[in-house]
Amino acid sequence: MILLTLLIGAVVFSIILIIQHVHRYKQWSKVTAKITSFEPWHPIWGNLHLVNDMADFFKLVLVMVEKTKAKLLCGWVMFLYPVFSTCHPDTAKILLKSSEPKVKYNLGGVYRMILPWLGDGLLLSDGKKWERNRRLLTPAFHFDILRPYVQIYNDVANIFLEKVQKACDSKEAIEIYSHVSLATLDTMLRCSLSYTGQVQEKGDSHPYVQAVRRLGSLSVQRTLSPWLYPDVLFWLSPSGREYKRLIDYVHEFADEIIASRRKALTEKDINKTAGKRLDFLDILITAKDENGEGLNDQDIRAEVDTFLFEGHDTTASAISWAIYCLAKYPEEQEKVYQEVTSVLDSRPQVSWEDLNQLKYTSMFLKEVLRMHSPVPFISRWLTKPLVLDGVEIPAHFQVDILIHAINHHPDVWPDHMEFRPSRFENETRQERDPYTYIPFSAGSRNCIGQNFAVNEEKVMISALVKRFKVELVEGHVYEEYPEVVMRAKYGIKIKVTQR
Repeated sequence: MILLTLLIGAVVFSIILIIQHVHRYKQWSKVTAKITSFEPWHPIWGNLHLVNDMADFFKLVLVMVEKTKAKLLCGWVMFLYPVFSTCHPDTAKILLKSSEPKVKYNLGGVYRMILPWLGDGLLLSDGKKWERNRRLLTPAFHFDILRPYVQIYNDVANIFLEKVQKACDSKEAIEIYSHVSLATLDTMLRCSLSYTGQVQEKGDSHPYVQAVRRLGSLSVQRTLSPWLYPDVLFWLSPSGREYKRLIDYVHEFADEIIASRRKALTEKDINKTAGKRLDFLDILITAKDENGEGLNDQDIRAEVDTFLFEGHDTTASAISWAIYCLAKYPEEQEKVYQEVTSVLDSRPQVSWEDLNQLKYTSMFLKEVLRMHSPVPFISRWLTKPLVLDGVEIPAHFQVDILIHAINHHPDVWPDHMEFRPSRFENETRQERDPYTYIPFSAGSRNCIGQNFAVNEEKVMISALVKRFKVELVEGHVYEEYPEVVMRAKYGIKIKVTQR
């Protein structure tokens, strides 16, 4: 009798859930009918059958944007729920100017997939916690802190160039993306944690680089696999077990560095150490808010994990695609080379004062970031209804901001497939909406480390062109592969000759 009662109760409960979902489905369908949607639509898969990965998704998006000039797109995750995407400055800036949080808890949200890895740091936190931590970490990116990093950029670039020199001497092609990733990780570890572990010398065998690369892939794969949305199913799956093993490693890697620094700080107060350069971790450990409270161990690790990932992976993407563009557009490479040699004269390294003098190099890098967006998309979670392009999107929905699509929207960039750095000349005199170009996001949650990243990119590219001429490798396929960052599906191979 008890079993029968439970069975009846379960059936009734299931029927209620189905009726509720059908009711919501009808409401959502009325909303999505007003928005440009992906086609064809499947009654079971929704639009998931159209894409195998994020590369397929962005190809579909760019075709639709070119064809329809849409500012807002909609797609369905199976028959479960719709996902909305802004692909134009007019719709993106409404979200970016709002205080809507990141998508941490929605079942299919990509940020939920990386939360166990990066924790509740600046990238994912919101509300009072985000405001407090942003305020505490801002001093870590003051000009006085950034200035001495230029020498570290140069030191890291020298090691990187020695690897390129070997390829030059042997007249063999070199896959540059993997080497750049090691260099930017080396930079982040040295600048933010004062850690020197021969990252570049150890090569691609360094487990941290491999772990971060794989964690990003697993996170995106999960967003496209609704059957892995429930945590219990994900952690039991092969990819979930691999994910757990990798995050255990990256957390242990960070914890060891943090523990070592805490011990050093108890032995000798860094504030009393004459001439000591404060790095990111020093500031994390010693920072206090207005109530005299600092960050706890979990907060510190979340910020370290966030900055190690964001600081090396996105910058590696930017530098790698910049090298690709140097090779693909030799006339642009020559302009960058002429400027670098003119500014540096006979000096071997870039100085802090040189950075602002590299004006054409800055324009070149901005066009690289537009053409090959290092962060292809970001997301927000609606806590209340929001009107986008004349359509009211209900609360409790994910809305993606497709930065890569905005950078290629024909309304904003009519010649978007043409690589032309001069479009960023005299930016202050142009009437372009600032939200048309958001490689580092925009609004209050813009990237806190953007000056750090741009300075590093300038030094690396300047060092490379000053010493080598780069060319593409005939027959190699150069293809964008968007994941959490914009990667190259088959790597970026180049040939180099000595200048």
